[in-house]
Amino acid sequence: MSSVAVLTPESFAEHRSGLKDQEITGCVPEDEAYIPTYLEAFPPLPEKGAPGEKAGEPVSAWGSRIRPIKASVITQVFHVPLEERRYKDNSQFGEGEEAKVCLDIMQRTGAHIELSLAKDQGLSIMVTGKLDSVMKARKEIVARLQTQASATVAIPKEHHRFVIGKNGEKLQELELKTATKIAIPRPDDPSANIRITGTKEGIEKARHEILLISAEQDKRAVERLSLEKAFHPFIAGAHNRLVQELSQETGARISIPPPSLPKDEIVITGEKEAVALALNRIRAIYDDKKRKTTTISVEVKKSQHKYIIGPKGNTLQEILETTGVSVEMPPLDSSSETIILRGEPDKLGPALTQVYAKAKSVMVVEVTAPAWLHRFIIGKKGQNIGRITQQLPRVRGEMIRNQRLNTKFFFFHKPKICPFCLQLVRMDYTEVIIDQRFHRHLIGKNGANINRIKEQYKVSVRIPQDSERSGLVRIEGDPKGVQLARRELIEMVQRMENERTKDLIVEQKFHRTIIGQKGEKIKEVRDKFPEVIINFPDPAQKSDIVQLRGPKNEVEKCAKFLQKIIADLIENSFSLSVPIFKQFHKNIIGKGGANIKKIREETNTKIDLPTENSNSEMIVITGKKSNCEAARDRILAIQRELANIKETEVTIPAKLHNSLIGSKGCLVRSIMEDCGGVHIHFPSEGSGSDKVTIRGPAGEVEKAKKQLLQLAEEKQVNNFTAELQAKPEYHKFLIGRGGANIRRVRDRTGARIIFPSPDDTEQELITIVGKEEAVRQAQKELESLVKNLDDVVEDSMVVDIRHHRHFVCRRGQVLRELAEEYGGVAVSFPRTGTNSQRVTLKGAKDCVEAAKKRIQEIIEDLESQVSVEVAIPQRYHRAIMGPKGCRIQHITREHEVQIKFPERDDGAAGQKQNKQENPDAEFVPRKCDIITISGRAEKCELAKAALLALVPITEDVEVSYELHRYIIGQKGSGIRKMMEEYEVNIWVPQPEKQLDVIKVTGLVANVERAKLGLLERVKELQAEQEDRALRSFKVTMSVDPKFHPKIIGRKGAVISQIRKDHDVSIQFPDKGDEQQVCDLIVISGYERNVEEARQAIQLLVAELQEMVSQEVHLDPRTHARIIGARGKAIRKLMEEFKVDIRFPQPGSDEPDKVTVMGLPETVDNAIDHLLNLEEEYMLSVTETETLAAYMKPPSRYGGGAKGFVVRDAPWNAAGNKAPDMSSAEDFPTFGTGVALKQTSVWGPKKF
Repeated sequence: MSSVAVLTPESFAEHRSGLKDQEITGCVPEDEAYIPTYLEAFPPLPEKGAPGEKAGEPVSAWGSRIRPIKASVITQVFHVPLEERRYKDNSQFGEGEEAKVCLDIMQRTGAHIELSLAKDQGLSIMVTGKLDSVMKARKEIVARLQTQASATVAIPKEHHRFVIGKNGEKLQELELKTATKIAIPRPDDPSANIRITGTKEGIEKARHEILLISAEQDKRAVERLSLEKAFHPFIAGAHNRLVQELSQETGARISIPPPSLPKDEIVITGEKEAVALALNRIRAIYDDKKRKTTTISVEVKKSQHKYIIGPKGNTLQEILETTGVSVEMPPLDSSSETIILRGEPDKLGPALTQVYAKAKSVMVVEVTAPAWLHRFIIGKKGQNIGRITQQLPRVRGEMIRNQRLNTKFFFFHKPKICPFCLQLVRMDYTEVIIDQRFHRHLIGKNGANINRIKEQYKVSVRIPQDSERSGLVRIEGDPKGVQLARRELIEMVQRMENERTKDLIVEQKFHRTIIGQKGEKIKEVRDKFPEVIINFPDPAQKSDIVQLRGPKNEVEKCAKFLQKIIADLIENSFSLSVPIFKQFHKNIIGKGGANIKKIREETNTKIDLPTENSNSEMIVITGKKSNCEAARDRILAIQRELANIKETEVTIPAKLHNSLIGSKGCLVRSIMEDCGGVHIHFPSEGSGSDKVTIRGPAGEVEKAKKQLLQLAEEKQVNNFTAELQAKPEYHKFLIGRGGANIRRVRDRTGARIIFPSPDDTEQELITIVGKEEAVRQAQKELESLVKNLDDVVEDSMVVDIRHHRHFVCRRGQVLRELAEEYGGVAVSFPRTGTNSQRVTLKGAKDCVEAAKKRIQEIIEDLESQVSVEVAIPQRYHRAIMGPKGCRIQHITREHEVQIKFPERDDGAAGQKQNKQENPDAEFVPRKCDIITISGRAEKCELAKAALLALVPITEDVEVSYELHRYIIGQKGSGIRKMMEEYEVNIWVPQPEKQLDVIKVTGLVANVERAKLGLLERVKELQAEQEDRALRSFKVTMSVDPKFHPKIIGRKGAVISQIRKDHDVSIQFPDKGDEQQVCDLIVISGYERNVEEARQAIQLLVAELQEMVSQEVHLDPRTHARIIGARGKAIRKLMEEFKVDIRFPQPGSDEPDKVTVMGLPETVDNAIDHLLNLEEEYMLSVTETETLAAYMKPPSRYGGGAKGFVVRDAPWNAAGNKAPDMSSAEDFPTFGTGVALKQTSVWGPKKF
């Protein structure tokens, strides 16, 4: 029974018209009574036919079958390892012999070849072209570029071990002897083939040796026949054909050594009869040739021997095949040019003719060119040399380097190549000496200058590297271009020699102003002086140097121009601070800023006022000095008009200003605060002015003036100053050791003595400050000391030889300290080996005496030195030293001793482990535990006590095991913080031990602090545990699940508020958990809070239980309007009536049922309101539908159109559904998207 499908008339008409136009054979005639099948109406697209289809089969409605088109071009890639490359000169990759060979192969085969060099220096070759071309090209590439080859030799499996030998020695010897790689299959590999990889000669040698080894081990007969090497070619025959035929006829294996192997022994193996037969045949051949042949010798140039030998010796085999004459060539490493021909007399003539013909088949022409021309001859990427081989395909070029002459020679087949080559090498070069400092300017930024010259003049310019320290610049190329490039380079150098570099000192704060916004201002300067390069320093360098570079005159002009700009900036950057009472600031600003704006414009200054919330009263004026003073006067005038402000000036010497101001202005500030906030202004430092200005209310100004003059008078009396000149090297002696000398002078006189700092320009000036009498007395004492220091004397003293080394060791450090401390006194010790004890001192008399005294003290210290040993376990030594040895350095400086630690003992680690396992064991000092202290006895004891105080101790702190993880903290942060804070090491036992002890290791004081901190932390954790226990109180209450959503609220608002108000945790049962009781709510927290939260939930449930639920039927067409955009209207309605309204889900059986839940009175009011809304919205819906029905056009075909009918459609099969032709999803419109179905009155779902 056939199925029927209906389509629209339009589709049917369009389809039928298309079938008519094509006039396809076998088409169904148009007949209304006939109903076509689906496959007839819609024939499938053509598919690839099966291999067994015949040509006579009927053609489908869509036409003949499309035949697949195969690609005519193929690509093959293969790799030549480094060890198998014939040409390995990678310095000219792409320009050497490999490129020439590939170019020749491409011309001969028509294939395209690409070479690339791998990281392992192997050669990757990609061949593209037609199949036969690629095959030919690959064959030639292997023959001409790959020197390595491989071969296999089959010997019985049981003979393999004899090839390997004992411990592989035989195999190694064989590989070394033949320079090959021999791969023998593993014992579990059934293969008997041995693979040999190497050169052809090496493979032949290795193969011969392996066969010999196998033959020796073969149980069958082995015969060794020694025949003259010269007759081996006759036995082997041309291309080894004769010996192969002999092996086939007799069944014996015949091994003839290759020509390169100096052996005359022929080995025959096989069955005894076969070996005997082969032996007789070989002897017969030998005897016949021995009797009939004779020899002749000819001289042929060594360079022509390779043409006689031919590729892989083929030429020699051809001569032997055609004439029966063997040609014996001398070894390639031999200098002999003699060639021996052996054969029958009547055949020697033709053979000799062939030898001479082969030798002269190639003509050689040598072209000598200097080494520097080679790259020009080759050309970029081998273009020039490639052009030669393209134009003359039968010509082959070779390049040979002669180290002595540093030249290369080209050998070609035809002499007519010479003029072309000579034209290539007709080039010139020149060398110019240019100072190295100009090289980078010649190159230019990113090579711009030198690349321009190269392109313009078609030359090559070589500029030496900076590391070569050479000024020789070489230019190569066309003679005319070389001269032009040389002239331009010299002109550039002359211009640069005329250049001048000048540094301008410009304060960094002005740099940004000079540059301007986005570089606008400096661009104007550069446009004005285009030949001058202006370089500003990097802001991070904080440098004030601006560099100008260019022609001398232009640089001078630019420098003057910039100096003028800088002078204007400096002039306009004068700053003045004016103290104005805070209450008058708004008057100075004026209404809408009118006053301050007017002052700024008229005085051309910048005026900055403090912010309203600032306590500062200073107004800062910036600009030219005269303009700033004018603006200040105008601002002060405004203040005077507003209040009874008086201003007076007091004359106080400038040298007293700093002392009156006091440290950070404390003295002058105390006067201003005491006098009602007057302003006291001192002139700027360095101005030399003595005028001090006081401004403020009249009465307070007089009071401040009186206090200031009184303070100045006191400072004047105590601020008498005198100056004294003394050489800088005397200063340390005048100060004395630890300031002892200068302290005595101060104590006696009461004057303060100031020595110059290292940054002062006057290094000889000593300043004395204080009362006049005290200053005079101190000056007199210092002058006396200086006078004595100027009297140079020479004295000597006796120092025991054994102490000399202490003074002169460490490059004379002790002597330098003596010279610095005692006025530059020179102390000379006798040379080593003179056995003299006399030490000479030269310098000022007082300095010499003081130095002698100090030397004597040092000697006494050395003689009274003792060594004290302190036994401290080695494991504590690192802790005692401290970071970078700082603790030991502090002890040595403080106690003037030397401390020596012992060498580290590697065996101490095991004892340290034992100590940790048994901490109560008695400490037995070892050599590596002894620390030696050297110095005076009393100081050594003090140092010993200091060392022992640094020995860390370990104390146990009782801490419950449950608290350990809280003390450690997250990822050890807690324990790490305590160790850093208290500078101790805290050890917490492993969790599996469950110990209640924590060990604290460190210095005594630090351990005590750490113990207190640890115990304090324990108290905090215990309190937290107690609090946690109180918070763990739980209450379970049963609530009907239908109330759970109401208790939770929208987005959890209600339950979150309860949790927040009562500080509790409330858990509801999971909806998907069937094992959990669905009506239980768990509340946890403090007991009191839990009870309050429970009461709040119970109150909420009681309210919910009073609610009622009623259903009302509303037309579904009004639902969307009642809900509103994104539910805004319905939410407002629910809030207004305090009810919950639920609309039906899409696809519901009762789409018009709406549920309203709430208190009885509110539910009734809400339902009434909903019914009113439905009535109102239905009027609008009815009007809209009526209008839509009126506007909709009638169907063109009416309701009686049958449409297009087909039989056996796929959607009529069992389980399939016919497409909905009215659906936009099944039949979408071209160019527009498919509209989603309206699944809900709330709008589309959001994911």
